Amino acid sequence: MSTYIGPIRDMQFVMKELAGLDEVAALPGNEEVSSDLVDAILEEAGRFATEVLSPLNHSGDQEGARWSEGAVKTASGWKEAYRQFSAAGWTAIAAAPEYGGQGLPKLLSTAVMEMWKSANMAFSLCPMLTGGAIEALMLRGSDEQKSLYLTKMISGEWTGTMNLTEPQAGSDLAAVRTRAEPQGDGSYKLFGQKIFITYGDHDLTDNIIHLVLARLPDAPEGVKGISLFAVPKFLVGADGSLGARNDVHCVSIEHKLGIHASPTCVLAFGDKGGAVGTLVGEANRGLEYMFIMMNEARFAVGMEGLALSERAYQHALGYARERVQGTEAGVRGGGKVAIIRHPDVRRMLMSMKSQTEAMRALAYVVAAATDLAHHHPDPEVRAERQAFVDLMIPVVKGWSTENAIDVASTGVQVHGGMGYIEETGAAQHLRDARITSIYEGTTAIQANDLLGRKVARDGGQAIKAVIASVRQTAAEAGSLDGPAFKAIQNALADAARALEQAVDFVLDTYGTDIKAASAGSVPFLKLLGIVAGGWQMARAAIVARNALASGKEQSSFYQGKIITARFFADHYLSLSAGLSHAVVYGAAGTLDLPEELF
Repeated sequence: MSTYIGPIRDMQFVMKELAGLDEVAALPGNEEVSSDLVDAILEEAGRFATEVLSPLNHSGDQEGARWSEGAVKTASGWKEAYRQFSAAGWTAIAAAPEYGGQGLPKLLSTAVMEMWKSANMAFSLCPMLTGGAIEALMLRGSDEQKSLYLTKMISGEWTGTMNLTEPQAGSDLAAVRTRAEPQGDGSYKLFGQKIFITYGDHDLTDNIIHLVLARLPDAPEGVKGISLFAVPKFLVGADGSLGARNDVHCVSIEHKLGIHASPTCVLAFGDKGGAVGTLVGEANRGLEYMFIMMNEARFAVGMEGLALSERAYQHALGYARERVQGTEAGVRGGGKVAIIRHPDVRRMLMSMKSQTEAMRALAYVVAAATDLAHHHPDPEVRAERQAFVDLMIPVVKGWSTENAIDVASTGVQVHGGMGYIEETGAAQHLRDARITSIYEGTTAIQANDLLGRKVARDGGQAIKAVIASVRQTAAEAGSLDGPAFKAIQNALADAARALEQAVDFVLDTYGTDIKAASAGSVPFLKLLGIVAGGWQMARAAIVARNALASGKEQSSFYQGKIITARFFADHYLSLSAGLSHAVVYGAAGTLDLPEELF
Protein backbone atom coordinates (compact mmCIF):
# COMPACT_ATOMS: atom_id res chain seq x y z
CA MET A 1 0.00 0.00 0.00
CA SER A 2 1.55 3.31 -1.08
CA THR A 3 1.84 6.48 0.98
CA TYR A 4 1.03 9.67 -0.88
CA ILE A 5 3.69 12.38 -0.94
CA GLY A 6 2.70 15.80 -2.25
CA PRO A 7 4.67 16.65 -5.44
CA ILE A 8 5.60 20.02 -3.98
CA ARG A 9 8.66 20.69 -6.15
CA ASP A 10 6.61 20.26 -9.30
CA MET A 11 3.80 22.37 -7.86
CA GLN A 12 6.28 25.16 -7.09
CA PHE A 13 7.68 24.97 -10.59
CA VAL A 14 4.26 25.23 -12.25
CA MET A 15 2.99 27.96 -9.94
CA LYS A 16 6.08 30.15 -10.09
CA GLU A 17 7.55 29.49 -13.53
CA LEU A 18 4.50 28.70 -15.68
CA ALA A 19 1.32 30.04 -14.08
CA GLY A 20 2.73 33.41 -13.02
CA LEU A 21 2.56 33.43 -9.22
CA ASP A 22 4.30 36.82 -9.10
CA GLU A 23 1.58 38.40 -11.26
CA VAL A 24 -1.14 36.84 -9.12
CA ALA A 25 0.59 38.01 -5.92
CA ALA A 26 0.65 41.56 -7.29
CA LEU A 27 -3.14 41.69 -7.61
CA PRO A 28 -5.16 43.85 -5.19
CA GLY A 29 -5.84 41.92 -2.00
CA ASN A 30 -2.85 39.59 -2.41
CA GLU A 31 -0.26 41.87 -0.83
CA GLU A 32 0.72 39.24 1.76
CA VAL A 33 1.06 36.39 -0.74
CA SER A 34 4.82 35.95 -0.88
CA SER A 35 6.82 33.07 -2.31
CA ASP A 36 7.81 32.06 1.22
CA LEU A 37 4.18 32.01 2.37
CA VAL A 38 3.20 29.85 -0.59
CA ASP A 39 6.02 27.40 0.14
CA ALA A 40 5.05 27.20 3.81
CA ILE A 41 1.39 26.51 3.00
CA LEU A 42 2.30 23.85 0.44
CA GLU A 43 4.65 22.14 2.89
CA GLU A 44 2.07 22.13 5.67
CA ALA A 45 -0.70 20.93 3.34
CA GLY A 46 1.59 18.18 2.10
CA ARG A 47 2.31 17.08 5.64
CA PHE A 48 -1.39 16.98 6.51
CA ALA A 49 -2.20 15.07 3.33
CA THR A 50 0.52 12.49 3.99
CA GLU A 51 0.09 12.05 7.73
CA VAL A 52 -3.66 12.47 8.26
CA LEU A 53 -5.63 11.91 5.04
CA SER A 54 -3.60 9.37 3.10
CA PRO A 55 -3.63 6.69 5.83
CA LEU A 56 -7.46 6.77 5.80
CA ASN A 57 -7.81 6.35 2.04
CA HIS A 58 -7.66 2.56 1.83
CA SER A 59 -9.38 1.86 5.14
CA GLY A 60 -12.18 4.28 4.24
CA ASP A 61 -12.60 2.52 0.90
CA GLN A 62 -12.85 -0.85 2.62
CA GLU A 63 -15.22 0.25 5.40
CA GLY A 64 -17.30 2.80 3.49
CA ALA A 65 -20.01 5.09 4.78
CA ARG A 66 -22.98 3.40 6.51
CA TRP A 67 -26.66 4.28 6.68
CA SER A 68 -28.92 3.24 9.54
CA GLU A 69 -32.39 4.47 10.47
CA GLY A 70 -32.11 7.68 8.49
CA ALA A 71 -28.62 8.68 9.59
CA VAL A 72 -25.22 8.31 7.95
CA LYS A 73 -22.06 7.34 9.81
CA THR A 74 -18.74 8.04 8.13
CA ALA A 75 -15.80 5.63 8.13
CA SER A 76 -13.53 5.22 11.13
CA GLY A 77 -11.17 8.15 11.58
CA TRP A 78 -13.21 10.48 9.36
CA LYS A 79 -14.62 12.64 12.18
CA GLU A 80 -11.25 13.21 13.81
CA ALA A 81 -9.61 13.94 10.46
CA TYR A 82 -12.33 16.47 9.62
CA ARG A 83 -11.98 18.07 13.06
CA GLN A 84 -8.25 18.54 12.45
CA PHE A 85 -8.89 19.70 8.89
CA SER A 86 -11.27 22.47 9.89
CA ALA A 87 -9.32 23.43 13.04
CA ALA A 88 -6.22 23.97 10.90
CA GLY A 89 -8.15 26.43 8.74
CA TRP A 90 -8.09 24.43 5.52
CA THR A 91 -11.82 24.97 4.95
CA ALA A 92 -11.24 28.72 4.92
CA ILE A 93 -8.20 29.00 2.67
CA ALA A 94 -9.91 30.56 -0.37
CA ALA A 95 -13.01 32.05 1.26
CA ALA A 96 -13.88 35.71 1.80
CA PRO A 97 -12.13 37.36 4.78
CA GLU A 98 -15.30 39.22 5.84
CA TYR A 99 -16.78 35.87 6.88
CA GLY A 100 -13.64 34.40 8.39
CA GLY A 101 -11.90 33.19 5.25
CA GLN A 102 -8.25 33.65 4.40
CA GLY A 103 -8.90 35.05 0.93
CA LEU A 104 -5.88 33.38 -0.67
CA PRO A 105 -5.70 33.23 -4.46
CA LYS A 106 -7.21 30.39 -6.45
CA LEU A 107 -3.79 29.42 -7.80
CA LEU A 108 -2.66 28.52 -4.29
CA SER A 109 -5.92 26.91 -3.17
CA THR A 110 -5.86 24.80 -6.35
CA ALA A 111 -2.49 23.31 -5.46
CA VAL A 112 -3.66 22.61 -1.92
CA MET A 113 -6.88 21.08 -3.24
CA GLU A 114 -4.88 18.74 -5.44
CA MET A 115 -3.15 17.30 -2.39
CA TRP A 116 -6.42 16.63 -0.54
CA LYS A 117 -7.80 14.84 -3.58
CA SER A 118 -4.69 12.77 -4.18
CA ALA A 119 -4.39 11.78 -0.54
CA ASN A 120 -8.05 10.89 -0.04
CA MET A 121 -10.54 11.73 -2.76
CA ALA A 122 -13.58 10.48 -0.82
CA PHE A 123 -12.76 12.81 2.08
CA SER A 124 -12.07 15.78 -0.19
CA LEU A 125 -15.56 15.72 -1.69
CA CYS A 126 -17.14 17.16 1.45
CA PRO A 127 -15.18 20.45 1.53
CA MET A 128 -15.39 20.62 -2.27
CA LEU A 129 -19.20 20.76 -2.31
CA THR A 130 -19.20 23.11 0.66
CA GLY A 131 -16.94 25.48 -1.27
CA GLY A 132 -19.38 25.57 -4.17
CA ALA A 133 -22.30 26.32 -1.83
CA ILE A 134 -20.28 29.09 -0.17
CA GLU A 135 -19.56 30.66 -3.55
CA ALA A 136 -23.24 30.61 -4.56
CA LEU A 137 -24.34 32.19 -1.28
CA MET A 138 -21.59 34.80 -1.46
CA LEU A 139 -22.70 35.92 -4.91
CA ARG A 140 -26.48 35.49 -4.74
CA GLY A 141 -27.50 34.96 -1.12
CA SER A 142 -29.39 37.56 0.90
CA ASP A 143 -27.71 39.42 3.74
CA GLU A 144 -29.66 37.26 6.18
CA GLN A 145 -28.56 34.02 4.50
CA LYS A 146 -24.96 35.16 4.49
CA SER A 147 -25.15 36.13 8.14
CA LEU A 148 -26.76 32.85 9.18
CA TYR A 149 -24.67 30.43 7.14
CA LEU A 150 -21.38 31.67 5.73
CA THR A 151 -19.22 32.10 8.82
CA LYS A 152 -19.94 28.59 10.04
CA MET A 153 -19.61 27.04 6.60
CA ILE A 154 -16.28 28.75 6.01
CA SER A 155 -15.00 27.71 9.43
CA GLY A 156 -15.97 24.13 8.68
CA GLU A 157 -18.49 23.96 11.53
CA TRP A 158 -21.18 23.31 8.92
CA THR A 159 -21.01 21.85 5.44
CA GLY A 160 -22.99 22.41 2.25
CA THR A 161 -24.42 20.41 -0.63
CA MET A 162 -25.69 20.86 -4.17
CA ASN A 163 -29.09 19.25 -4.92
CA LEU A 164 -29.93 18.98 -8.61
CA THR A 165 -30.61 15.43 -9.69
CA GLU A 166 -33.93 13.61 -9.27
CA PRO A 167 -34.88 10.04 -10.15
CA GLN A 168 -36.65 11.10 -13.35
CA ALA A 169 -34.27 14.01 -14.11
CA GLY A 170 -30.62 13.19 -14.49
CA SER A 171 -28.78 15.78 -16.56
CA ASP A 172 -32.11 17.05 -17.94
CA LEU A 173 -32.86 19.66 -15.30
CA ALA A 174 -35.94 20.82 -17.18
CA ALA A 175 -37.59 17.72 -15.70
CA VAL A 176 -37.05 18.76 -12.06
CA ARG A 177 -40.29 18.25 -10.07
CA THR A 178 -39.36 19.20 -6.51
CA ARG A 179 -41.76 21.96 -5.55
CA ALA A 180 -41.53 24.91 -3.19
CA GLU A 181 -44.66 26.37 -1.62
CA PRO A 182 -44.52 29.95 -0.24
CA GLN A 183 -45.61 30.26 3.39
CA GLY A 184 -46.38 34.00 3.41
CA ASP A 185 -43.60 34.88 5.84
CA GLY A 186 -40.71 34.80 3.36
CA SER A 187 -40.08 31.10 3.87
CA TYR A 188 -41.00 28.13 1.68
CA LYS A 189 -41.79 24.47 2.21
CA LEU A 190 -40.14 22.04 -0.16
CA PHE A 191 -41.47 18.65 -1.26
CA GLY A 192 -39.61 16.16 -3.43
CA GLN A 193 -36.69 13.79 -3.69
CA LYS A 194 -33.08 14.31 -4.76
CA ILE A 195 -30.59 11.57 -5.62
CA PHE A 196 -26.80 11.33 -5.91
CA ILE A 197 -26.25 14.00 -3.23
CA THR A 198 -22.64 13.89 -2.13
CA TYR A 199 -22.34 14.17 1.66
CA GLY A 200 -26.10 14.80 1.78
CA ASP A 201 -25.95 13.41 5.31
CA HIS A 202 -23.03 12.61 7.60
CA ASP A 203 -21.80 12.84 11.18
CA LEU A 204 -18.90 15.25 10.63
CA THR A 205 -20.73 18.48 11.55
CA ASP A 206 -23.80 19.62 13.45
CA ASN A 207 -25.55 21.08 10.42
CA ILE A 208 -25.66 20.84 6.63
CA ILE A 209 -26.89 23.63 4.36
CA HIS A 210 -28.53 22.15 1.27
CA LEU A 211 -28.85 24.29 -1.85
CA VAL A 212 -31.83 22.82 -3.67
CA LEU A 213 -33.39 23.35 -7.09
CA ALA A 214 -37.20 23.43 -6.96
CA ARG A 215 -40.23 24.95 -8.71
CA LEU A 216 -42.58 27.59 -7.40
CA PRO A 217 -46.33 27.08 -8.02
CA ASP A 218 -46.47 29.72 -10.75
CA ALA A 219 -43.15 28.86 -12.36
CA PRO A 220 -42.91 28.56 -16.16
CA GLU A 221 -42.14 25.18 -17.68
CA GLY A 222 -38.61 24.01 -18.38
CA VAL A 223 -35.34 25.30 -17.04
CA LYS A 224 -36.67 28.88 -16.91
CA GLY A 225 -38.96 27.87 -14.05
CA ILE A 226 -36.37 26.61 -11.59
CA SER A 227 -35.50 28.46 -8.38
CA LEU A 228 -32.76 27.88 -5.82
CA PHE A 229 -33.41 27.45 -2.09
CA ALA A 230 -31.26 27.17 1.02
CA VAL A 231 -32.58 24.34 3.20
CA PRO A 232 -30.70 23.57 6.44
CA LYS A 233 -30.68 20.11 8.01
CA PHE A 234 -31.45 21.84 11.33
CA LEU A 235 -33.33 25.11 11.40
CA VAL A 236 -31.22 28.08 12.45
CA GLY A 237 -32.35 30.80 14.83
CA ALA A 238 -31.72 34.49 14.27
CA ASP A 239 -28.82 34.28 16.73
CA GLY A 240 -27.25 31.37 14.81
CA SER A 241 -28.32 28.70 17.28
CA LEU A 242 -29.63 25.36 16.05
CA GLY A 243 -33.32 24.66 16.38
CA ALA A 244 -35.59 21.80 15.36
CA ARG A 245 -34.67 19.14 12.83
CA ASN A 246 -35.87 20.19 9.39
CA ASP A 247 -37.98 17.87 7.23
CA VAL A 248 -35.11 16.68 5.04
CA HIS A 249 -33.92 13.12 5.59
CA CYS A 250 -31.53 10.67 4.02
CA VAL A 251 -33.56 7.60 3.05
CA SER A 252 -30.63 5.58 1.67
CA ILE A 253 -27.07 5.79 0.38
CA GLU A 254 -25.80 4.37 -2.89
CA HIS A 255 -23.56 1.31 -3.19
CA LYS A 256 -20.97 2.46 -5.69
CA LEU A 257 -18.04 1.25 -7.78
CA GLY A 258 -15.69 3.64 -5.99
CA ILE A 259 -15.44 6.53 -3.51
CA HIS A 260 -17.02 4.18 -0.95
CA ALA A 261 -16.30 6.43 2.02
CA SER A 262 -18.16 9.37 0.47
CA PRO A 263 -21.87 9.03 1.29
CA THR A 264 -23.92 9.48 -1.89
CA CYS A 265 -27.39 10.10 -0.53
CA VAL A 266 -31.01 9.94 -1.54
CA LEU A 267 -32.66 12.89 0.23
CA ALA A 268 -36.39 13.19 0.86
CA PHE A 269 -37.77 16.70 1.34
CA GLY A 270 -41.17 17.18 2.94
CA ASP A 271 -42.26 13.68 3.91
CA LYS A 272 -43.42 15.05 7.28
CA GLY A 273 -45.05 18.34 6.36
CA GLY A 274 -42.47 20.20 4.31
CA ALA A 275 -38.80 21.12 4.50
CA VAL A 276 -38.39 24.79 5.40
CA GLY A 277 -36.15 26.81 3.12
CA THR A 278 -35.49 30.33 1.89
CA LEU A 279 -35.18 31.58 -1.67
CA VAL A 280 -31.66 32.31 -2.88
CA GLY A 281 -31.64 35.36 -5.13
CA GLU A 282 -34.56 35.90 -7.49
CA ALA A 283 -37.29 33.42 -8.36
CA ASN A 284 -36.87 31.32 -11.52
CA ARG A 285 -33.15 32.04 -11.79
CA GLY A 286 -32.03 28.98 -9.87
CA LEU A 287 -30.30 27.24 -12.73
CA GLU A 288 -28.24 30.34 -13.43
CA TYR A 289 -27.22 30.46 -9.77
CA MET A 290 -26.55 26.74 -9.62
CA PHE A 291 -24.04 27.12 -12.41
CA ILE A 292 -21.97 29.26 -10.05
CA MET A 293 -21.60 26.14 -7.95
CA MET A 294 -21.37 23.94 -11.04
CA ASN A 295 -18.39 25.80 -12.53
CA GLU A 296 -16.58 25.58 -9.20
CA ALA A 297 -17.41 21.89 -9.01
CA ARG A 298 -16.41 21.19 -12.61
CA PHE A 299 -12.99 22.70 -12.11
CA ALA A 300 -12.64 20.79 -8.85
CA VAL A 301 -13.62 17.51 -10.51
CA GLY A 302 -11.00 18.18 -13.17
CA MET A 303 -8.56 18.49 -10.29
CA GLU A 304 -9.72 15.06 -9.14
CA GLY A 305 -8.60 13.72 -12.50
CA LEU A 306 -5.18 15.27 -12.00
CA ALA A 307 -4.97 14.21 -8.35
CA LEU A 308 -5.91 10.59 -8.96
CA SER A 309 -3.44 10.43 -11.84
CA GLU A 310 -0.69 11.65 -9.53
CA ARG A 311 -1.66 9.12 -6.86
CA ALA A 312 -1.81 6.26 -9.37
CA TYR A 313 1.56 7.29 -10.82
CA GLN A 314 3.24 7.40 -7.42
CA HIS A 315 1.77 3.97 -6.62
CA ALA A 316 2.90 2.44 -9.90
CA LEU A 317 6.36 4.03 -9.73
CA GLY A 318 6.96 2.68 -6.23
CA TYR A 319 5.94 -0.81 -7.32
CA ALA A 320 8.06 -0.68 -10.49
CA ARG A 321 11.13 0.22 -8.48
CA GLU A 322 10.61 -2.64 -6.02
CA ARG A 323 9.23 -5.45 -8.16
CA VAL A 324 12.08 -7.62 -9.47
CA GLN A 325 11.16 -9.73 -12.48
CA GLY A 326 12.93 -10.73 -15.69
CA THR A 327 16.30 -9.79 -17.09
CA GLU A 328 17.09 -6.51 -18.78
CA ALA A 329 16.57 -6.43 -22.54
CA GLY A 330 19.87 -6.68 -24.42
CA VAL A 331 21.90 -7.79 -21.41
CA ARG A 332 23.00 -11.39 -21.87
CA GLY A 333 23.39 -13.38 -18.72
CA GLY A 334 22.29 -10.52 -16.56
CA GLY A 335 20.50 -10.96 -13.30
CA LYS A 336 16.89 -10.21 -12.52
CA VAL A 337 16.07 -6.51 -12.48
CA ALA A 338 13.35 -4.23 -11.17
CA ILE A 339 10.62 -3.91 -13.78
CA ILE A 340 11.32 -0.18 -14.18
CA ARG A 341 14.28 -1.31 -16.31
CA HIS A 342 11.96 -2.84 -18.92
CA PRO A 343 11.21 -0.54 -21.90
CA ASP A 344 7.44 -0.97 -21.92
CA VAL A 345 7.14 -0.38 -18.18
CA ARG A 346 9.15 2.81 -18.71
CA ARG A 347 6.76 3.78 -21.51
CA MET A 348 3.78 3.25 -19.22
CA LEU A 349 5.35 5.24 -16.41
CA MET A 350 6.28 8.05 -18.78
CA SER A 351 2.74 8.11 -20.13
CA MET A 352 1.42 8.49 -16.57
CA LYS A 353 4.03 11.08 -15.62
CA SER A 354 3.72 13.23 -18.74
CA GLN A 355 -0.08 13.31 -18.77
CA THR A 356 -0.16 14.18 -15.07
CA GLU A 357 2.30 17.03 -15.51
CA ALA A 358 0.39 18.34 -18.53
CA MET A 359 -2.88 18.31 -16.58
CA ARG A 360 -1.28 20.07 -13.62
CA ALA A 361 0.24 22.77 -15.78
CA LEU A 362 -3.01 23.48 -17.61
CA ALA A 363 -5.14 23.47 -14.44
CA TYR A 364 -2.81 25.81 -12.56
CA VAL A 365 -2.60 28.19 -15.54
CA VAL A 366 -6.42 28.28 -15.62
CA ALA A 367 -6.51 28.90 -11.86
CA ALA A 368 -4.12 31.83 -12.22
CA ALA A 369 -6.21 33.18 -15.10
CA THR A 370 -9.24 33.02 -12.79
CA ASP A 371 -7.43 35.18 -10.25
CA LEU A 372 -6.62 37.72 -12.96
CA ALA A 373 -10.17 37.62 -14.33
CA HIS A 374 -11.57 38.46 -10.90
CA HIS A 375 -9.04 40.94 -9.56
CA HIS A 376 -6.91 42.56 -12.27
CA PRO A 377 -7.39 46.35 -12.30
CA ASP A 378 -7.60 46.52 -16.12
CA PRO A 379 -11.09 45.54 -17.37
CA GLU A 380 -9.70 44.42 -20.73
CA VAL A 381 -7.33 42.01 -19.03
CA ARG A 382 -10.17 40.74 -16.84
CA ALA A 383 -12.36 40.10 -19.89
CA GLU A 384 -9.60 38.38 -21.86
CA ARG A 385 -8.65 36.13 -18.95
CA GLN A 386 -12.31 35.29 -18.26
CA ALA A 387 -12.78 34.23 -21.88
CA PHE A 388 -9.78 31.92 -21.52
CA VAL A 389 -11.12 30.47 -18.26
CA ASP A 390 -14.58 29.90 -19.75
CA LEU A 391 -13.02 28.10 -22.72
CA MET A 392 -10.83 25.89 -20.57
CA ILE A 393 -13.14 24.89 -17.71
CA PRO A 394 -14.83 22.10 -19.73
CA VAL A 395 -11.39 20.97 -20.91
CA VAL A 396 -9.94 20.84 -17.40
CA LYS A 397 -12.99 18.86 -16.34
CA GLY A 398 -13.49 16.58 -19.34
CA TRP A 399 -9.94 15.97 -20.58
CA SER A 400 -8.42 15.54 -17.14
CA THR A 401 -11.02 13.06 -15.96
CA GLU A 402 -10.88 10.98 -19.14
CA ASN A 403 -7.10 10.95 -18.76
CA ALA A 404 -7.40 9.87 -15.13
CA ILE A 405 -9.29 6.73 -16.08
CA ASP A 406 -6.56 5.83 -18.58
CA VAL A 407 -3.73 6.72 -16.20
CA ALA A 408 -5.22 4.75 -13.31
CA SER A 409 -5.82 1.80 -15.62
CA THR A 410 -2.20 2.00 -16.74
CA GLY A 411 -1.23 1.95 -13.08
CA VAL A 412 -3.04 -1.36 -12.68
CA GLN A 413 -1.23 -2.64 -15.77
CA VAL A 414 2.17 -1.72 -14.33
CA HIS A 415 1.32 -3.87 -11.32
CA GLY A 416 0.35 -6.76 -13.57
CA GLY A 417 -1.84 -9.35 -11.90
CA MET A 418 -1.15 -7.77 -8.52
CA GLY A 419 -2.88 -4.62 -9.70
CA TYR A 420 -6.13 -6.53 -9.99
CA ILE A 421 -5.89 -7.55 -6.33
CA GLU A 422 -7.54 -5.07 -3.97
CA GLU A 423 -4.86 -5.43 -1.31
CA THR A 424 -2.27 -3.60 -3.42
CA GLY A 425 -4.51 -0.51 -3.63
CA ALA A 426 -3.94 0.17 -7.35
CA ALA A 427 -7.48 -0.86 -8.25
CA GLN A 428 -8.99 1.71 -5.89
CA HIS A 429 -7.56 4.57 -7.92
CA LEU A 430 -9.22 3.21 -11.06
CA ARG A 431 -12.54 2.64 -9.28
CA ASP A 432 -12.44 6.12 -7.75
CA ALA A 433 -11.50 7.74 -11.06
CA ARG A 434 -14.36 6.20 -13.01
CA ILE A 435 -17.02 8.54 -11.63
CA THR A 436 -15.07 11.71 -12.42
CA SER A 437 -15.97 11.74 -16.12
CA ILE A 438 -19.65 11.31 -15.22
CA TYR A 439 -20.65 13.56 -12.34
CA GLU A 440 -20.95 17.35 -12.50
CA GLY A 441 -21.71 16.86 -16.21
CA THR A 442 -20.51 13.96 -18.34
CA THR A 443 -17.70 14.39 -20.84
CA ALA A 444 -20.27 14.81 -23.62
CA ILE A 445 -21.98 17.60 -21.66
CA GLN A 446 -18.62 19.34 -21.24
CA ALA A 447 -17.89 18.86 -24.93
CA ASN A 448 -21.27 20.21 -26.04
CA ASP A 449 -20.77 23.22 -23.77
CA LEU A 450 -17.32 23.73 -25.27
CA LEU A 451 -18.60 23.63 -28.85
CA GLY A 452 -21.77 25.64 -28.43
CA ARG A 453 -21.08 28.20 -25.73
CA LYS A 454 -17.31 28.52 -25.86
CA VAL A 455 -16.39 28.17 -29.55
CA ALA A 456 -19.39 28.76 -31.82
CA ARG A 457 -20.95 31.55 -29.77
CA ASP A 458 -17.95 33.91 -30.00
CA GLY A 459 -16.98 32.89 -33.51
CA GLY A 460 -13.92 31.09 -32.23
CA GLN A 461 -12.29 34.24 -30.89
CA ALA A 462 -11.04 32.76 -27.60
CA ILE A 463 -9.81 29.49 -29.08
CA LYS A 464 -8.07 31.26 -31.98
CA ALA A 465 -6.18 33.32 -29.41
CA VAL A 466 -5.05 30.07 -27.80
CA ILE A 467 -3.94 28.67 -31.16
CA ALA A 468 -1.90 31.83 -31.80
CA SER A 469 -0.18 31.42 -28.42
CA VAL A 470 0.50 27.73 -29.15
CA ARG A 471 2.18 28.68 -32.43
CA GLN A 472 4.26 31.32 -30.71
CA THR A 473 5.49 28.74 -28.19
CA ALA A 474 6.24 26.26 -30.98
CA ALA A 475 8.35 28.87 -32.75
CA GLU A 476 10.18 29.64 -29.52
CA ALA A 477 10.92 25.95 -29.00
CA GLY A 478 12.19 25.72 -32.58
CA SER A 479 14.70 28.51 -31.93
CA LEU A 480 16.47 26.38 -29.32
CA ASP A 481 19.20 23.87 -30.05
CA GLY A 482 18.78 20.16 -29.62
CA PRO A 483 16.67 17.33 -31.03
CA ALA A 484 14.17 17.50 -28.17
CA PHE A 485 13.17 21.05 -29.02
CA LYS A 486 12.93 20.33 -32.74
CA ALA A 487 10.62 17.41 -31.95
CA ILE A 488 8.53 19.57 -29.63
CA GLN A 489 8.33 22.36 -32.22
CA ASN A 490 7.23 20.05 -35.02
CA ALA A 491 4.66 18.19 -32.92
CA LEU A 492 3.21 21.37 -31.44
CA ALA A 493 3.00 23.15 -34.80
CA ASP A 494 1.30 20.12 -36.37
CA ALA A 495 -1.11 19.93 -33.44
CA ALA A 496 -1.99 23.63 -33.82
CA ARG A 497 -2.83 23.03 -37.49
CA ALA A 498 -4.98 20.04 -36.58
CA LEU A 499 -6.84 22.05 -33.95
CA GLU A 500 -7.37 24.94 -36.35
CA GLN A 501 -8.84 22.54 -38.91
CA ALA A 502 -11.27 21.21 -36.32
CA VAL A 503 -12.22 24.73 -35.17
CA ASP A 504 -12.92 25.82 -38.75
CA PHE A 505 -15.17 22.79 -39.21
CA VAL A 506 -17.11 23.56 -36.03
CA LEU A 507 -17.56 27.21 -36.98
CA ASP A 508 -18.72 26.27 -40.49
CA THR A 509 -21.02 23.45 -39.37
CA TYR A 510 -22.48 24.19 -35.93
CA GLY A 511 -25.11 26.64 -37.13
CA THR A 512 -26.27 24.54 -40.11
CA ASP A 513 -25.83 20.93 -38.96
CA ILE A 514 -25.57 20.77 -35.19
CA LYS A 515 -25.75 16.96 -35.17
CA ALA A 516 -22.71 16.67 -37.41
CA ALA A 517 -20.76 19.10 -35.24
CA SER A 518 -21.88 17.42 -32.01
CA ALA A 519 -20.91 13.96 -33.24
CA GLY A 520 -17.29 15.06 -32.92
CA SER A 521 -17.65 17.07 -29.73
CA VAL A 522 -15.78 14.68 -27.42
CA PRO A 523 -12.88 14.15 -29.87
CA PHE A 524 -12.78 17.96 -30.18
CA LEU A 525 -12.54 18.36 -26.39
CA LYS A 526 -9.78 15.75 -26.20
CA LEU A 527 -7.96 17.44 -29.07
CA LEU A 528 -8.05 20.82 -27.34
CA GLY A 529 -6.92 19.20 -24.11
CA ILE A 530 -3.94 17.54 -25.77
CA VAL A 531 -2.92 20.70 -27.59
CA ALA A 532 -3.36 22.90 -24.50
CA GLY A 533 -1.49 20.38 -22.36
CA GLY A 534 1.28 20.06 -24.95
CA TRP A 535 1.51 23.84 -25.12
CA GLN A 536 2.13 24.01 -21.37
CA MET A 537 4.63 21.14 -21.54
CA ALA A 538 6.53 22.99 -24.27
CA ARG A 539 6.54 26.13 -22.15
CA ALA A 540 7.87 24.05 -19.25
CA ALA A 541 10.66 22.67 -21.44
CA ILE A 542 11.66 26.17 -22.55
CA VAL A 543 11.72 27.43 -18.96
CA ALA A 544 13.77 24.38 -17.96
CA ARG A 545 16.28 24.94 -20.76
CA ASN A 546 16.72 28.57 -19.71
CA ALA A 547 17.17 27.51 -16.09
CA LEU A 548 19.89 25.06 -17.11
CA ALA A 549 21.59 27.71 -19.22
CA SER A 550 21.66 30.10 -16.26
CA GLY A 551 23.25 27.49 -14.03
CA LYS A 552 20.33 27.02 -11.66
CA GLU A 553 20.55 24.24 -9.11
CA GLN A 554 18.54 21.01 -9.40
CA SER A 555 19.71 20.46 -12.96
CA SER A 556 18.29 16.94 -13.01
CA PHE A 557 14.81 18.33 -12.26
CA TYR A 558 14.99 20.68 -15.25
CA GLN A 559 16.47 18.01 -17.52
CA GLY A 560 13.53 15.81 -16.57
CA LYS A 561 11.13 18.55 -17.67
CA ILE A 562 12.64 18.62 -21.17
CA ILE A 563 12.58 14.85 -21.54
CA THR A 564 9.00 14.59 -20.28
CA ALA A 565 7.86 17.32 -22.67
CA ARG A 566 9.53 15.45 -25.54
CA PHE A 567 7.68 12.27 -24.56
CA PHE A 568 4.34 14.10 -24.47
CA ALA A 569 5.03 15.60 -27.89
CA ASP A 570 5.94 12.25 -29.45
CA HIS A 571 3.21 10.16 -27.81
CA TYR A 572 0.27 12.56 -27.31
CA LEU A 573 0.59 15.65 -29.50
CA SER A 574 1.05 13.17 -32.33
CA LEU A 575 -2.55 12.03 -31.81
CA SER A 576 -3.90 15.45 -32.78
CA ALA A 577 -4.26 14.77 -36.49
CA GLY A 578 -6.37 11.66 -35.87
CA LEU A 579 -8.66 13.46 -33.45
CA SER A 580 -9.07 16.35 -35.87
CA HIS A 581 -9.94 13.88 -38.64
CA ALA A 582 -12.61 12.35 -36.38
CA VAL A 583 -14.11 15.80 -35.75
CA VAL A 584 -14.19 16.78 -39.42
CA TYR A 585 -15.07 13.48 -41.07
CA GLY A 586 -16.54 11.32 -38.32
CA ALA A 587 -20.20 12.39 -38.38
CA ALA A 588 -21.32 10.09 -41.19
CA GLY A 589 -20.09 6.93 -39.51
CA THR A 590 -21.60 8.08 -36.23
CA LEU A 591 -25.06 9.13 -37.44
CA ASP A 592 -25.90 7.14 -40.59
CA LEU A 593 -26.56 3.70 -39.11
CA PRO A 594 -30.33 3.14 -38.69
CA GLU A 595 -31.36 2.46 -35.09
CA GLU A 596 -32.61 -1.03 -35.89
CA LEU A 597 -29.09 -2.04 -37.00
CA PHE A 598 -27.49 -1.30 -33.65
